[in-house]
Amino acid sequence: MNNTLREKTTLLALMLFFLGGVSPAKAEEYFSYNSSIKQAYQKAVALRLDEAAAILTKLKAQDPQNLAVYHIENYLDFFRLYINEDVEEYNRLKKHLDLRLDKIKAGDPKSPYYLYAQGDIFLQWSLVKLKFGDFLGAFSNAGKAFRLLKKNQEKFPQFMPNYKDLGLLHALVGTIPDNYQWGVKLLGGMQGSIAQGKAELEKVMRYARQNEFMFADETVVYYAFLVLHLENDAEEAWKTLQHQNLDVAKNPLHCFLKSSVALRSGHTTEAIEMLGQYHKTAGALDFPALEFQLGLAKLRRLDSDAAPHFLNFLSRFRGRNNIKEAYQKLAWSELIKGNTAGYKRYLQLCTQRGVADFGSDKNAQEEAQSNTVPDPTLVKARLLFDGGYYQKAHELLTEKENYRWPTQATQLEYTYRLGRVLHGLERWDEALGLYRQTITNGRESTYYYACNAALQGGLICELRKDYPQARRFFQLCTEMRPSDYRTSLHQAAKAGMGRVKSEK
Repeated sequence: MNNTLREKTTLLALMLFFLGGVSPAKAEEYFSYNSSIKQAYQKAVALRLDEAAAILTKLKAQDPQNLAVYHIENYLDFFRLYINEDVEEYNRLKKHLDLRLDKIKAGDPKSPYYLYAQGDIFLQWSLVKLKFGDFLGAFSNAGKAFRLLKKNQEKFPQFMPNYKDLGLLHALVGTIPDNYQWGVKLLGGMQGSIAQGKAELEKVMRYARQNEFMFADETVVYYAFLVLHLENDAEEAWKTLQHQNLDVAKNPLHCFLKSSVALRSGHTTEAIEMLGQYHKTAGALDFPALEFQLGLAKLRRLDSDAAPHFLNFLSRFRGRNNIKEAYQKLAWSELIKGNTAGYKRYLQLCTQRGVADFGSDKNAQEEAQSNTVPDPTLVKARLLFDGGYYQKAHELLTEKENYRWPTQATQLEYTYRLGRVLHGLERWDEALGLYRQTITNGRESTYYYACNAALQGGLICELRKDYPQARRFFQLCTEMRPSDYRTSLHQAAKAGMGRVKSEK
């Protein structure tokens, strides 16, 4: 599992919780998403989990037949586990899955929420298990979620929440990388495509424009996720969120979601502004990832005050992931200041702390163990490109146009990064030439440059509607085996092949 895929799953997980309420007909045990349930939910998505728990506890005493309590209650466990990453807490809380499902199964099978609530809970736990490295459990739970949701769709074809969840699952299943294909068997025959998932989400969005629909905000965020990561249209994803009423100053999840899309779409300055607007309120669960985001945004702008945000993240975060990456970014902040000793000091800490389970942390660990100091110009160019500052990156790289790079690896990286910058500047012919050169010189290496060059070449050709050439580039990407980012690159290439598969 790598950084981009993890980033995607992180973004997808948080997008699951923009829910409201509806009250179907009551039975002895029933589902009523009434005003109290909605209030508990609103507290939960603001990470005011203790307040949400108090409301739900009161509801259990006052209205013990309302099974919607257990659906909302599951969110509390999700947020605690996904944000804190506490293994002991995970081992303590995971027993709640079966207990809550047993409660919900006592409800009215004639309610459209009967199967939906079960499927939604399985989907949430799938994401939690993915976070904790239980890939078998994650795929198994996702498969159960799909089967329940599909059955509910057959029983209640006009029930829009079905299409919200199924749209995501259908879009994602077609992009599962080859090294995770074993998990597809656990999905119970689920098949799908980006086009199918997108159409289902658009169906829900059209409905929400004409009707009061409690899942409207969530559906829009799902749609933005699909457009950003699967259709590779970052600017369209950013525009989609611009029209939503997200409270980045008070709601940490809103701030995290919108700043994440801003960072992925080159709106780094906007990300810094919105992260600066957020202020933690009393009673809210601490969310150290916002400090990491702010440090990353500032580093990409080459600001001198990025390091304190990474240090703040490290002092507050009790989980395992992103620790090594934070030390790597601290090392880069020293390197671009010319402090090689500081760079080495932070990379030494990188080898000692955190885990290397996922792509970004694995990449940081490999850099720390390489005993090679990267070229500061290439690091600056990488950061500026990731921040969307293409012209500044281009000026920096062209200063090295006649420089004799000391190693084949640095020459390969220079060619690749210059291609990426020209791509960002929409100088596509020049970018394609450099991508081809990168592929020729680096396809047999373990660096990810050639693999991503093939992916990016495919995206340019897709944009130009040169679909046969796009397919060749995407296929070439899947044939390479870099040591870093392989899963996310292959996933993106598979998504690309799915988009251009039937185009002439």
